[in-house]
Amino acid sequence: MTNAADWQGAVGRNWAAEFERTDRSLSELNTVLVDRIASRARPDARILDIGCGAGATSVALAERLPRAEVVGIDLSESLALAARARNRESRVRFEIQDATLWSGNDWRPDMLVSRHGVMFFDDPIAAFSHFAEIAASGAQLVFSCFRDRAENDWAVEIPALLRAQPAPPQPFAPGPFAFSDRDYVRNILRQAGWKNAHAESVTFSYIAGAGDDAVGDAVDFFSRIGPAAPLIRNLDAQEKTVFFEHLSQKLCNHLVDGTVMFNAAAWIWSAHL
Repeated sequence: MTNAADWQGAVGRNWAAEFERTDRSLSELNTVLVDRIASRARPDARILDIGCGAGATSVALAERLPRAEVVGIDLSESLALAARARNRESRVRFEIQDATLWSGNDWRPDMLVSRHGVMFFDDPIAAFSHFAEIAASGAQLVFSCFRDRAENDWAVEIPALLRAQPAPPQPFAPGPFAFSDRDYVRNILRQAGWKNAHAESVTFSYIAGAGDDAVGDAVDFFSRIGPAAPLIRNLDAQEKTVFFEHLSQKLCNHLVDGTVMFNAAAWIWSAHL
């Protein structure tokens, strides 16, 4: 379970420090998501990027739609500041905001988007109802989220190497896989007032390591980001040595042309008011 307090605290700070590698891990998906958003958006759209993280999707949309107004919001001060720092010349405005409370006053978005930023709400129906309230009439919604954990190899194979397994998450608890069930998400959107909800299935390569030592890069990445990272940090020295040996062997099996990649799967949801 990952909640708002986590993103305001250590999780947000960790993701901000690792934004280059986290953006890289989802880069293939981000390309598809931006294409889907751009195909639905007006050239002069007012785009709100919910849970914008370090700003990769916001900036890509601003480049793709130069007449659009793009605002990225994130609960994590660390991530929002990272977005501002890396995009000083960007036309995107980044705000440190709780999306469930945000209001643009007279600025009402007609396109609300998110790359994996909407699975962490304690009350998702209330959150998406709020988005409907602050959006322009006829606004569109496009966001991505992970499909089932079993379809995302990195989320299964890496924790499986640990002797102490992560506690099984409660069904639909806030976290990376909270929106994996289509019926659950469709019901949320319907109750929140969004119409014609549609989920497109997308498979992509989750890039965990690259460079001269791609395996070492991936070992370091998974030690900092992902479901196994907190447990890895709690291992003693001997346990870490054994674990990293097994992890390196596992990652070698995913090394393709100098890049460590895992099969991954997501939904891209679309709906409108």
